[in-house]
Order: sequence, then structure tokens, then C-alpha cells
Amino acid sequence: MQHKEFIILCLEDCNDWSNASTRRVVMQIDPELSRTVVVSTKFDTKIPQFARASDVEVFLSPPAYTLDGFMLGDSPFFTSVPSGRVGSGHESVYRSNDEFKHAISLREMEDVASLEEKLGRLLSKQEQSRIGVSSLRLFLEDLLQKRYMDSVPLIIPLLEKEHRSTTRKLSEINQELSTLDEVKLKEKGRAFHDLFLTKLSLLLKGTVVAPPDKFGETLQDERVNGGAFIGTDGLQFPHKLIPNAGMRLYGGAQYHRAMAEFRFVAGGIKCPPITREEIVNACGVEDIHDGTNYSRTACVIAVAKARDTFEPFLDQLGCRLLHILKRLLPISVYLLQKDGEYLSGHAVFLRRITSSFNNFAESSERSCREKCMEDLVSTTRYVTWSLHNKNRAGLRQFLDSFGGTEQSSMGNNSVSLSVSQESSPAVANDKQDIKPRADVKLSHLASGIESSTAIQTTDTRLADLLDSTLWNRRLAPSSERIVYALVQQIFHGIREYFLASVELKFNCFLLMPVVDKLPALLREDLESAFEDDLDDVFDISNLRHSLGQQKRETEIELKRIKKLREKFRQIHEQLNLHEVMSKT
Repeated sequence: MQHKEFIILCLEDCNDWSNASTRRVVMQIDPELSRTVVVSTKFDTKIPQFARASDVEVFLSPPAYTLDGFMLGDSPFFTSVPSGRVGSGHESVYRSNDEFKHAISLREMEDVASLEEKLGRLLSKQEQSRIGVSSLRLFLEDLLQKRYMDSVPLIIPLLEKEHRSTTRKLSEINQELSTLDEVKLKEKGRAFHDLFLTKLSLLLKGTVVAPPDKFGETLQDERVNGGAFIGTDGLQFPHKLIPNAGMRLYGGAQYHRAMAEFRFVAGGIKCPPITREEIVNACGVEDIHDGTNYSRTACVIAVAKARDTFEPFLDQLGCRLLHILKRLLPISVYLLQKDGEYLSGHAVFLRRITSSFNNFAESSERSCREKCMEDLVSTTRYVTWSLHNKNRAGLRQFLDSFGGTEQSSMGNNSVSLSVSQESSPAVANDKQDIKPRADVKLSHLASGIESSTAIQTTDTRLADLLDSTLWNRRLAPSSERIVYALVQQIFHGIREYFLASVELKFNCFLLMPVVDKLPALLREDLESAFEDDLDDVFDISNLRHSLGQQKRETEIELKRIKKLREKFRQIHEQLNLHEVMSKT
């Protein structure tokens, strides 16, 4: 019905045109009813339902606003078909088609008589041309014949175009058959290899030749087809917060968006919660003493949390980027077909190229993921503090916020020194000599007291520290917060190193090999296949048989088109001759 050249036959079974349900459905396809013939069926059952002649007049010639359009033929047709089957069975009413046709003619005559009786007048010639199946058939035959005649001048150019296209196709098949030798096939294979790699490089660098609506993927589609980044909580990050999430991307742009999402999601991961039980279990017993080592405890917890958190992201990133790389293949094929550079008919050769590319992508992704896994294992197996001391000021501020400073009191002892003074000058001179020595002794005494007090304070604080950490297994709030701060520091360092390392390695060992290693590997695989057995690469026997079959079918099609072209040309000449004679 949606084809613009088709004529729609709308059958209505109603006695009120304003309630015609079938016409409403047809108007969804043909709103103006410009290619629709409206037919009121079972007319013989509707005539007795009209009480007045005016009702019959309105039904036979409904107003234009009632029909909601300008239907084909300007007004409806009215038909009645007698009930009963045609056949030789005991249930059949009519024994032959001719008998049924005769019954239809009688039914039409009865409908006309009933209408004239209801109207109280004879039907006009125009009104009679709308009553009965025979009138409908005559109208449709005239309509189709007119359209056929109008289309003849348009059909001839189409047939000419089809003839040229088929002739060109036959010539290409003959050319293909003539090139089925080893040297030419190898040249074609090498040329296709170079063109294929050119399209791959173009897709990575960026292009708009491939239509995004056909080959692009939104972030939501990409997550469904290539996997989503899901953390330990099992939740996905809202895709609307990722830049260009709603755009349909492919190639290098899609790769960049996936890597940006990985950075955004994995970079925002916080250290999972730490329980007191985990801290106590991580303390354990040393191999040489049974004291607690909270720095080791923090390392044990941090590396376990980091390994469990980041390892799934590594697998998810590899799966996502592999999906994006594999999508390059069908898009490259489309670009080759668009530029007329595709090797049609060489399915075996193309499957070999496809297999080689997919194997290369999978092996590169697997190797790259293993390298990233080595880095993750190294950072979660042995804690190197130089990787985690970038935020020591923040750690110090955090520890100082709850670590109180002990106040030490030191008693001030007054030391008095009495020196007897005599009135003689000699004694006075002796007093002058004694005073400096007394000051030195006082200074030494005071410094000795301060040093002794400081040593006692340091010893006390060290003893308290050992008592609360090394010798005591009861987890104090301060110890818990120290472990928590150290774990956060280590986890943050592992996360930053993991993000930088993963992005660098996937760019270097997955993306770049497509540019600098794939060409050599494909060429090596191709040349190796050429040396082994060329028939396994191109399937020459099957290809020759297939081309021969295509040639025979194309030759038959060409003969058919020639015959049709000559037939319509004769019809066109006859129409022109008839038109000239009618004018004279």
C-alpha cells in the first residue's frame, strides 16, 4: 500500500460515510485518497434500510467533507455479490463461474430497480456507472490501461538504462574470468591488502565518509555490545555524564571516548570500606615476634583492596577496546565498496583477511592486558613507598588532626649561691673572678636539668607508643585511624599508577600495532598463503564455476531486457501513430 504507484481498493461495509472505519486506516497511507477507490459492499442489504429518498441520495453522492479527501473516481462504487459457493459439491450453489457471473448481473439489475423504487425516479447514466461489480471492473480496467499508456514513454528510458547496466555487468564478469590466473590474482590480493590498510588508518585518524547512523554506536549501544565498566558494587556510571555519550561514533573517536570513560570511572573509584575485623586479621603474627606492625597491616589491606577493585576494570577495558577494533573491519569493507575497490566474488580470500585481522586484534589485546596485569601485580605485591608519598602533607595533616601532643611539666629549681664579700680590694678582686665561674656552673646545671627532662619525656612517649601499637592487641581508635589513613594513601597511589600505566600500554601495545605491525603481519600471512596453495586463498575452481553461472544468468537477463525494450518501443510507436492519425 505504501508504494506510490499502487491503487488501493477500500471496501467499506457501512450505511453512514462518517463512520467508515476502513477508510480511516487507508488514510494513514493515502491521506487525500488520491489513489484509493472506495467501494461500498453488500449494497443489497443496505437499500432496504433507507427510510427516505433523501437518505439514499446522500449515500449515493456523499458530500466532499464527509469523505475527507478527493478519492480516485470522485465518488464511491456500490456492489452486491450473491451468496453461495461455486463448485460441484452438495453445498455449492453455483456449478460454474459463468453461472456465478450471471447471478452477479441479475443482482446488479435488482439493485438498480430497488434504488429507482426508493428514489421514485430513474437513475442517471452517471449513477448507473457506479452500481455493480461490472461497473467497478470497467472503471479499473480503463484506469490501468490509461496509466499503462502514460507510463510507456517513461518505461523505455528505464529499460535502456537497465540494458546498459546489464551489458556492463556482463563485461565485468568476462573481465573477471580473464584474470583468473596466478599472477593477476596475486596482484589483486596485494592491492586489496594495501587498500584495506589505508581504510583502517583513515578510520583511526578520523573520517565522515561512513554514515554514523549505520556504523556509529552511542555509548549505550557500545556498553551493550562491548561490555560496560562495572565496579565492585555492581553499578554502572550514568552514561549521560560521559562527554559525547549520545553521539554515534566509530574508529578513533570511539576508541578515545572509551578510554576517557575508563579514566573517568576508574579514576573516581574510592577505597572500599575497611572493617575493624579486617585490621585485626591483617595484623597476624610476625616470624620473629608477636607484636603488631600497623604499617604492614595497612599494606596488606591496601593491596588486597586495590587488586580486587582494579583487576575487573582491566578485563572490561580490554573487552571494550577489542570490540571497537573489530568494528573497524566492516566499516573498512564499506569504504572499499563505496570507492569501487572491493574484491567481489572472492569470499575465501576476504574470510582469510578477516580471520587474520581478528586474530591479530585478539592476540594484541591479550598481550597488552597481560602487560597491564604485570604492572597491577607488581604494585599490589610489594608496596614501594616512593609511589605513595605524593600527598604526605595531607597525610600529616590528617594524623595531626587527632594526634594530641603530650604536655610535659618541668619543675623550676632555684639555685642560690652566696658569696661572702669583704671590704678589702683584694677580696673585691676575688669576687670579680668568682662571679663568671658561678654563672657557668648555673648554666651547666640548668641545661642538664632540661636534657634530663626531655629524655624522660621522650622515653615516656616512646613507651606509650610501643604499649599502644607493638605490645597491645587491643585496637584503639587512634590506631584504627592511622591504618585507615595509610590504606587510603597506598590505595590512591596504586590507583594513579594503574590508570597511567593502563592507558599508556593500551595505546602503545593495542592501538599502535594496528598502524605499525598489522601491515607486515598481514603481508607475511598473505605471501605465505600464496606460496602454499593459491587455490586455498582464492578458491579458483569454485570462483570460475560461480562466474560462469553469473555469466549465463546475466546473458539471459540481457536477452529478456532486449525483448521488453523492443516490445515497448513498438507500443510507443503505435501510440504516436494513433495520436497523429487522431489529430488529422
